[in-house]
Amino acid sequence: MLETSARLLRLLSLLQAHREWSGADLADRLRVTPRTVRRDIDKLRELGYPVNASPGTGGGYRLGSGARLPPLLLDDEEAVAVAVGLRTAAGHGVEGIGETSVRALAKLEQVLPDRLRRRVNALNTFTVPMLRGPGGPVADAGVLTELAGACRDAERLRFAYRDHSGSVSRRVVEPHRLVCTERRWYLVAWDLDRAGWRTFRADRITPTPPHGPRFVPREGPAEDLAAYVSEGVAVQAYPTRAVIRLKAGFARATERIPPSAGVLEEVDADTCLLHTGAHGVEVMIIHVMMMGFDFEVVDPPELQDAIRVLRDRLSRALG
Repeated sequence: MLETSARLLRLLSLLQAHREWSGADLADRLRVTPRTVRRDIDKLRELGYPVNASPGTGGGYRLGSGARLPPLLLDDEEAVAVAVGLRTAAGHGVEGIGETSVRALAKLEQVLPDRLRRRVNALNTFTVPMLRGPGGPVADAGVLTELAGACRDAERLRFAYRDHSGSVSRRVVEPHRLVCTERRWYLVAWDLDRAGWRTFRADRITPTPPHGPRFVPREGPAEDLAAYVSEGVAVQAYPTRAVIRLKAGFARATERIPPSAGVLEEVDADTCLLHTGAHGVEVMIIHVMMMGFDFEVVDPPELQDAIRVLRDRLSRALG
């Protein structure tokens, strides 16, 4: 039989790993009597763990959510994943999370076994992150939390929104989901005043409480919200739009072209279509050329004319 302290840790680990346990199953796993299980459950509750019990033959024990965060038990892989995530969190466009991540990481590394600490240190020491440069868009962690809470609670959201030109407008929306890329966070929401789905950059949102009332969630604008946001920010947001046939397979093109640069559509093993946008035809040509693939213009026809002009200009420069 395990000692009491070791048995409590084992019991806590079981409760965290499974949605619900019967008293008999827990007693069998711990090799104790059901009465001992009940006493150990009471001790966990005294330590702050909210263990819920449902009566009856079909009842059991379940670890619930409480008013404060009790200590957590993590297995080796979970501990490594959390430590690595904390170390990289500050570089992914969330303002104010860096110092918090460092404090949490210090607590975690203090109790990490040497074998796990070496794994975490090796991964971070020999990895070079390609993160956003200084001055890039930064979303406030508190704003992200507020937006996520409104999505979860299906509560109308009021905020001031600053567009790319700096103009500020007041919005009342029904928030649906947050979508994040390697650089930015976006809110997908139903705009009540404009009666349509809109995508808002989170770093341009300033919430203006009070929020509410509650609403019945609508069906989202697309099944694949990541592709929906990608099309909005990489194509629809620009005055010049194009469809380009790339001489590269979908998988190869995906490795080079991020969702913020365009939407890829698989054609066959050797080609794919790129839907993208730019501020003008010349910018579009440079944008596509920098992707590093041979290509053909599908649409618009005037893009081909612009390519011919640019070709002649480059030829004269070489002459």
